[in-house]
Amino acid sequence: MGMFQRACQVFADAEPLDDSYEPEDIRERDKELKKYQRALQPIIDNRPTSNIFLYGKTGTGKTVATKFMLSQLAKHAVEYDDIDLSTAWVSCENLSSSYQVAVALVNEFRESQDKDRISTTGYSQQRVFELLYEELDTLGGTVVIVLDEIDNIANSDDILYGLPRARSNGYIDDVRPVIVGISNDFQFRDNLSPKVKDTLAEKEILFPPYDANQLRSILEPRAEKAFHNGVLNGDVVPLCAAFAAQDTGSARQAIRLLREAGELAQADDSEIVTEDHVRDAQDELEKNQLYEGMQELTTQGHAVLCALAYHQALDEVPLRSRDLYERYVKICDRLDADSVSERRVRDHLSDMNMLGLITVYERNEGLSAGRYHEYELDVPLKVVLEVLLSTTRFEEIADIIQSTVNDNLFQSDSSNY
Repeated sequence: MGMFQRACQVFADAEPLDDSYEPEDIRERDKELKKYQRALQPIIDNRPTSNIFLYGKTGTGKTVATKFMLSQLAKHAVEYDDIDLSTAWVSCENLSSSYQVAVALVNEFRESQDKDRISTTGYSQQRVFELLYEELDTLGGTVVIVLDEIDNIANSDDILYGLPRARSNGYIDDVRPVIVGISNDFQFRDNLSPKVKDTLAEKEILFPPYDANQLRSILEPRAEKAFHNGVLNGDVVPLCAAFAAQDTGSARQAIRLLREAGELAQADDSEIVTEDHVRDAQDELEKNQLYEGMQELTTQGHAVLCALAYHQALDEVPLRSRDLYERYVKICDRLDADSVSERRVRDHLSDMNMLGLITVYERNEGLSAGRYHEYELDVPLKVVLEVLLSTTRFEEIADIIQSTVNDNLFQSDSSNY
């Protein structure tokens, strides 16, 4: 018998359990979708439209809701002769500055018109913005610009100042750009410069974590399509929903858990997906979740993690945020990236604590020093370095930290002789 054989098939169609799957309707987000509809309605009315910012942790429906709403908007816009609508979608996952976002937008617009892309280097920021305005004017009408994971640009927020003011400043004539920003960071707006906050004039829509009943409602139609009839034990979907609700409230996590349980059942040649398969899947995904949690950190989050890893390699943990901050600033300087305030670094540390990546110790030194926190990694340094080495921007620094680890091991071994 060969290594790969078609065994008992529990899946009828696994596509509804894929991250890229777009459902026909959006469940358990009626209130958020109504706000979204009101925010986009001025486009249909052919009048000026506010920018829109969506906030919420990963897996809470921000991206899928945006794709759904934009598809509905495009569908209805064609019914009106006086509406000329275009959309552009840029993921800022690997972008850390307004310059990079502007280049990505220029190339997005050029590709849609079969024009040559521009280089990612060699232009001044002013020139890239001029090219962006030229492309926007060529399109005309209303252009909805979706900036997914916009929090990655940190303090480099010039594009959020320039685009909303481009028309009033005379840089564009016959086009209305509307920014839709999607952020995993609830505090992203707090860290924008005052001039950007005043200029954006945005509508805010918050996407809270799902509870168990909401996740069950989301899972059930997907499970019905994904699995053959009678394959799922009756408690499987509720258990997947409960596990995800207790952890992150993420629909993505619940869907991945259901898919993993199905794959484990199929690997066991089981005709039924049981609670035991869900529990085994939960154990497996928890291991992977730590790795993915580190990968999904913003550039600033990676820089903070990098600084903590450096001190961990020197065995200088647990340490206070003020000591960590000094190393963090040096790392940002080396990366030619903007650094954020020490308060924001503590916010990133808090996020990492919630992800289970670090341990936080509360200290109380009484009247002499008061109460403060100290931090250290709660995952193996080796795993952290694997993630940083796989992130191009941090590869060089991760190599340095790895060398520090090796030097310490060598010194430790030498002291034994």
